[in-house]
Amino acid sequence: MRSKDQSQRGTAAVEFALLAPLFVAVLFAIVEFGLIIYTKSMLAQATREAARFGVVFSTPRRTQDEIKAVVQNYLNQCSLNNGADITVTGAGGASGSNLEVLVTYTYKFFVLPQDMNHFLGGSLPTSIDLQADTVMHLE
Repeated sequence: MRSKDQSQRGTAAVEFALLAPLFVAVLFAIVEFGLIIYTKSMLAQATREAARFGVVFSTPRRTQDEIKAVVQNYLNQCSLNNGADITVTGAGGASGSNLEVLVTYTYKFFVLPQDMNHFLGGSLPTSIDLQADTVMHLE
């Protein structure tokens, strides 16, 4: 007759082998989600900085290119320098009019969709589009 300890030998290793991939996937998902939130907040901050730069009264008024340069410089400092689409509407307008700065950025996933697509037959997206928009009144 076998003792209880001998019949249970190896179950911890089997349980670990079954749960470790799931744990690692959840861990990478948490990191990936954090990177997405970071990227979204940096885009929002870049639009706020550029909109504030554009609405402060100056003679002559700030141009679209100057406002776009502020966004691009901010994104470069945050290492988000691969292809943000920047749209500025209302630059150089009259006092009291709106200035809108819109940034669209394609976030490419680092780990999960690339690895998981091998198992799921390519059904997961490998990138998502993030947007940030700020509207302010010209002084």
